[in-house]
Amino acid sequence: MERKRVLVTGATGSIGEAIVKEYAQNGYFVIIHYNSNQEKAQALLESIDNVGELITFNMQDKASIKSALEDITVDVLINNAGIIKDNLFFFMSDDEWEDVINTNLTGMYYVTKMISKNMMMQKSGSIVNVASISGLGGNAGQANYSASKGGVIAFTKTLSIELGRYNIRVNALAPGIIESEMIENIPNTKELKKGIPLGRFGQAQEVAQCAYFIGNSATYVSGEVLNISGAMVR
Repeated sequence: MERKRVLVTGATGSIGEAIVKEYAQNGYFVIIHYNSNQEKAQALLESIDNVGELITFNMQDKASIKSALEDITVDVLINNAGIIKDNLFFFMSDDEWEDVINTNLTGMYYVTKMISKNMMMQKSGSIVNVASISGLGGNAGQANYSASKGGVIAFTKTLSIELGRYNIRVNALAPGIIESEMIENIPNTKELKKGIPLGRFGQAQEVAQCAYFIGNSATYVSGEVLNISGAMVR
């Protein structure tokens, strides 16, 4: 029996790595996307017994994305690639705004455009867009990130309407504060945990389990945003 295929963008980050391993453990052939960290991507591929392949492109380079994905067919797409460049709005540079929007939102658009073509032809597929609770409720110092992730959520809901006729489900995840490289420099973590009813930060594996459930198993769920924040955002 042929393995199902999944593409995970931004696979070398903590959440991306966990999603790759979750899908591999469940029998998928995993296409591991990276931009610059080939060494980590290769190690990740080896950790899943090479049941997959590497693919590289720059999320801010439309031509790079289109060239890399031209002949790629998958059953599931996980749009996980994303960056943060936090600053208060008044001090935010144009580059900080544009880099985050272009990577998190525009890059995701081009990836999805390429992959969804074949999904439409095969009349099946599942797309999971990794958003954030910042896209649900905003966050001081993250006007760019919040705008990009709010856009991801609106994009998800619209696409679920447009692609439903092709038997393609489109959902989003909205992780809260997850133990990852993205939060390494966050101050006052003890205070932050007080605002989370579960009293702790999430683990990448917990996000990965949700990514597998909503991407593979939840076959009548589409247009939804799964909040993974320990009730921090309600």
